[in-house]
Amino acid sequence: MAAFLDTGPGEIVRLITCGSVDDGKSTLIGRLLWDAGAIPADQVAVLPDTDGAPDLSFLVDGLSAEREQGITIDVAYRFFDIGARRFILADTPGHEQYTRNMVTAASTADLAIVLIDARKGVLTQTRRHSRLLALLGVRRVVLAVNKMDLVEGSQDRFDAIVDDYRAFADRIGLTDITAIPTCARTGENISSPGALTPWYTGPGLMTHLQAVRLAEAAPAPLRMTVQGVSRPNADFRGFAGRIVGGAARPGDAVRILPSGVAATIDRIVTMDGDLEEARAGQSVTLTLSPAVDVSRGDLIASADAPPEVADQFEAHLVWMSERSLLPGRSYWLKLGAATVPARISDLRHRVNVDTGELLAAPTLGLNDIGLCTLALDAPVAFEPCAVNRDLGGFILIDRMTNETAGAGMIRFALRRAANVRPQALSVSRVDRAALMRQSPLVLWFTGLSGAGKSTIANRVEQRLFAEGLHSVLLDGDNVRHGLNRDLGFTDADRVENVRRVAEVARLMTDAGLIVLVSFISPFREERRMARELMEPGEFIEIFVDAPLAVAEARDVKGLYAKARAGQLANFTGIDSAYEAPETPELRIDAAACSPDEAAGRIIDLVHARQAARRSA
Repeated sequence: MAAFLDTGPGEIVRLITCGSVDDGKSTLIGRLLWDAGAIPADQVAVLPDTDGAPDLSFLVDGLSAEREQGITIDVAYRFFDIGARRFILADTPGHEQYTRNMVTAASTADLAIVLIDARKGVLTQTRRHSRLLALLGVRRVVLAVNKMDLVEGSQDRFDAIVDDYRAFADRIGLTDITAIPTCARTGENISSPGALTPWYTGPGLMTHLQAVRLAEAAPAPLRMTVQGVSRPNADFRGFAGRIVGGAARPGDAVRILPSGVAATIDRIVTMDGDLEEARAGQSVTLTLSPAVDVSRGDLIASADAPPEVADQFEAHLVWMSERSLLPGRSYWLKLGAATVPARISDLRHRVNVDTGELLAAPTLGLNDIGLCTLALDAPVAFEPCAVNRDLGGFILIDRMTNETAGAGMIRFALRRAANVRPQALSVSRVDRAALMRQSPLVLWFTGLSGAGKSTIANRVEQRLFAEGLHSVLLDGDNVRHGLNRDLGFTDADRVENVRRVAEVARLMTDAGLIVLVSFISPFREERRMARELMEPGEFIEIFVDAPLAVAEARDVKGLYAKARAGQLANFTGIDSAYEAPETPELRIDAAACSPDEAAGRIIDLVHARQAARRSA
């Protein structure tokens, strides 16, 4: 197999196999490798009663062996040649829970083989994989109707399956489909025709793979994602990255995005010496003149045809996590080499993968496909996924667990991304704070319902008012009567509840106020998001820690009793989780500390923080 890892001369084709569980994908891959000469003959026995067909049972699902050993990998790759073409075949499992692996492989594929068991026909996973192929820009499909021996080579069964699949594929934009009846176990129509399907006169699978014309890339302007800055000595400063579109030549005028700074390519540096030209797919180091500021995540683009820069998009999203998507929650968005915080600002709909019906959905679950709008904390250079998969495809990463939570395909930037810009103001937040003779702060009270947050926060504000300090108290119940009256108590609504009040608190610190926020705010991620909105040193997290039994005993509203009786759903501490702070600035033991004692400790902390900020 080592020889097949060498890229060598010839055209390289990226191929993916898709399909549901037990459609025969592993056997088909084994036949391709065997017939292409990628498996030594002395490794393979002969199947009984098959006229010399190889026994490929030792070839298993690309991930099954690794899963049994507890090893986690995304995709297994196989390498083989057919004529002058070199194939890189991505082998992913058909199980629904591993759809994320299929997305990883399809994101770079030129061609897909979609397998269908001739007995079962088109299944939900067949449709899901096909929708993902269409979204990811894979337009050429080989429909391998496999296990034809189990339907006695029936042409009627083959035709019915092909008609069913084509009708579905037309609706999602897959039109370049070649259907081949196969029996991977015996090699029927893999490298040569067989006696099982004498009515089939088309090409075998390998003949088709060798001859199929791939989409020719249209001439494109330069696009290079910057992955690192190289400074081996004081006289050299290069920018290493991968060209994902067009070509680079010394003397070309370029623009650095998102900053928009202009420069000229001076040299194209590689380990084997300088190049006169580098094209898409190559990883190189560029030197520029004059010396300009370039960082990892930036894009070096043709000055004559730069891509758009935006911070809001409409995109298709495939959810890959067992933890449901929560609109409003902050995730890391990785696009090219750039990584920025982002959130789903609006989930437009979820797609029924079987019927294509667009369904209203407050969230997305594992393997769901939806259409959403994204809001980023910083602008990025991009192109629609239909134009450039490298600059239009992204992943979302859970900021707490670092798992890949979703994969998306940008459709376009929202018009408001270009039309809405920050307005320069003559009076600054420093001016407002100076007028009030105080430093703005956010005192964020978190804890279970009934812990005493609002009581303590009210005592603190009374003390601040008595000292002549300017403050405002945002209480969870009060805010839900106005600003957040449209929100319920699902996890998604709780995320949006905290996001809105955090934005209000930030605006109030701009006014120079000390803001007291008394919200359950059950999730660490949203409390972290609120902290990041504020200036360094302005956020104080106060954990009012009360055991559940103490909080229930103080339940003057009767909410815990209703939740225990099943009359109140999504109640924190009963059927909705509370994630206690791990490192709050202050922990109040609500069972042992009176409200006045707690308020005194908080006022001391406020005085200390005010003094520190005045001396800074």
